[in-house]
Amino acid sequence: MNLANERKKKLKELLDFCTAVMESMVFSARGDDVWRHSSYYEYAQKNNELIEYLKQVIDHNIPIGCYDLSKMRPPADTYAIEQKAIFDSVYTNLSIIKAYLENELGIKNDEATSLRDFFQANLRKAVQQEPKNEKQVQDVVEALLIGRGLTKGIDYDREVGRVKVSIKEVIPDFILHKLNMAIEIKLSKDKDKSKAIVDEINADIQAYAKQYSRLLFIIYDMGSIRDETEFKQDLENSQSTSVIVVKH
Repeated sequence: MNLANERKKKLKELLDFCTAVMESMVFSARGDDVWRHSSYYEYAQKNNELIEYLKQVIDHNIPIGCYDLSKMRPPADTYAIEQKAIFDSVYTNLSIIKAYLENELGIKNDEATSLRDFFQANLRKAVQQEPKNEKQVQDVVEALLIGRGLTKGIDYDREVGRVKVSIKEVIPDFILHKLNMAIEIKLSKDKDKSKAIVDEINADIQAYAKQYSRLLFIIYDMGSIRDETEFKQDLENSQSTSVIVVKH
């Protein structure tokens, strides 16, 4: 195994470890017991262990420090509010480490690409009747998201996440929280509409890029777009923007 693959393997192991600790913390903090954050010391210790392992794999520091456990008072000597503050601090640190590891491994980019390909392959098959408006296409997209295992309000939201542009606000059709992605649906019924969609997408890119790191535009085409490559070439001007055309 070469050095790059070995490093990737170790980073993946660290990501799995980090995810497991965070999931354990979520489970531990469930319920209404006022002392449900009393395991903060053990999780702070896991945070320190994770950072020490990470230092052995990467050649630079991330802005997350270890806790001085020798100065951390035991649960019997702390109030519930203190326990929660430390518990939340540890969870925040782990969230940053997890995001860093996912970025190093390119996981979010892989997930974004997989989602794009999923819609490209499945949207047409899921549309049962000729759509009359964009909302009908949005409903099918939402059904596909749910079928993919995503939960509204947790993994995605619909028509929330306002972005202020000048004196008006724009709202993406969908946002995927984990990927920090905005999804916009367009229905192209004729040539005039297809030309208008290009202007709409350019405007949306300028607006949504202020808040979202990934943008996905899904064009459901009723036969007005003849040359998909020509249609998309000036729109996909960065790796963060994807445009797919789904033919009816």
